[in-house]
Amino acid sequence: NAIVGALVALSIISLVLSLVRVEDVTLPPTVKYGMVFDAGSSHTSLFVYEWDSDKQNDTGVVSQTLSCDVQGQGISSYANNPPEAGNSLRECLDKALQVVPAEKQRDVPSYLGATAGMRLLREQNSSAAEQILAEVTKTIQQYPVAFKGAQILTGEEEGAYGWITINYLLDSFTKYSPKAHMWLHPEAANIFGALDLGGASTQITFMPEGSVLSPNEASELTLYGYSYNIYTHSYLCYGQNEMLKRLAKELIVKSSPSTRVHHPCYPKGYNETVSLSSFRASPCTNSSDPRLPLGDSIVTLEGRGNASGCLEALRELFNFSACAQSQNCTFDGVYQPPLRGQFIAFSAFYYNFKFLNLTEGQPLAVVREAIEGLCTRSWEDVRSSGYPKENPKRLPKYCANANYILTLLLDAYKFNETSWNNIFFQMKAGSADVGWTLGYMLNLTNMVPPKAPARLKGHRPSLWAAAITFIILTLVLGLAALLL
Repeated sequence: NAIVGALVALSIISLVLSLVRVEDVTLPPTVKYGMVFDAGSSHTSLFVYEWDSDKQNDTGVVSQTLSCDVQGQGISSYANNPPEAGNSLRECLDKALQVVPAEKQRDVPSYLGATAGMRLLREQNSSAAEQILAEVTKTIQQYPVAFKGAQILTGEEEGAYGWITINYLLDSFTKYSPKAHMWLHPEAANIFGALDLGGASTQITFMPEGSVLSPNEASELTLYGYSYNIYTHSYLCYGQNEMLKRLAKELIVKSSPSTRVHHPCYPKGYNETVSLSSFRASPCTNSSDPRLPLGDSIVTLEGRGNASGCLEALRELFNFSACAQSQNCTFDGVYQPPLRGQFIAFSAFYYNFKFLNLTEGQPLAVVREAIEGLCTRSWEDVRSSGYPKENPKRLPKYCANANYILTLLLDAYKFNETSWNNIFFQMKAGSADVGWTLGYMLNLTNMVPPKAPARLKGHRPSLWAAAITFIILTLVLGLAALLL
């Protein structure tokens, strides 16, 4: 009887276990990392991003983990010593490996994107540009990361990725709903435009009303399951550093053969010496220009602090006559649809206006007055004005940069007294830097096939608990029967 009772108990246990339904159990998403080097014309920065493998409509929800500024100038400055371009990245690479868990490092996709500085070097010396890319590739490949390549971005790619970054950080693409516990696409999403000013180029990107008529400036992007048609254009040689070189060259040409030239944008009391050979080193200053004096003589630029003269000299750098009477044209005959919406102005746009110490939303008249006041200050006054951490080389350039920004935004891009209030100068949104690298990483996560959350076979907890309870009771009853 005891044996029969035990067999009956085991049969009942097996039957109960077979009735407990097996179902899929979703494991928490794993954290993934990515690295992007922003190799600009004047400096290089490394950004480390992270996101969950559980993506929203094929686009990763990315956050910034690390920002590291590489010491020295941009990689394009190493044309005569390419190996040093690679070595310059090591300090930031070491810092990146400190924030990425060791077990994940070999799976970290890593990229280097070079912008206008390398675009100019490629035009001037393509072999030097290739050697620099080869050296940075060699250096990054020595680290335990999944290096995917170093490339020179087009100006339009740079503009589009910056636009993605801004709208991602400002929740224009998707927003988390605590009530619904899910990510939603905002209704009537407020899409921002992007204004980027670097050392060698400047970009404008926005979503126009209707379609973009010029296919050369049109880009179609898909993010979070929605498509966006945007206008983006990049102006090479219109970055602030190249603009200053072009301005100096034009002033020298007009004053030739004098070796002392009045500079309306530099403060009174400031002098700067330049070599004529420096203008032949950049495609932006047109080394073949017959107006440029021959030889390698030294010219002294003498500051005059003339705000109106500065504006007039800067306007001559633009070919506004190429647009004739066309409304949909900026300068140099470039098509641009009418402006639409609000814009975030970052990079050099932000840093120059930060120096003016203007609060957000100041009327255009107040901005003009502040710039004019800056331009009339002497060099001694500017130097002692309480900016101890400021790079001394930048101080005499703020009058020129600020007036250049006004000319670019108002005369070229066609902002006016009213739409000026739609421009917001900022460099961060939340805890992340505004720039093209985050947009680049977002686009890359969109290219990776969506990875389904890992699943294991498991049992529903409530049924499993009931089964265990039944088994224990059965064993107790069986033991009691044996004892009786």
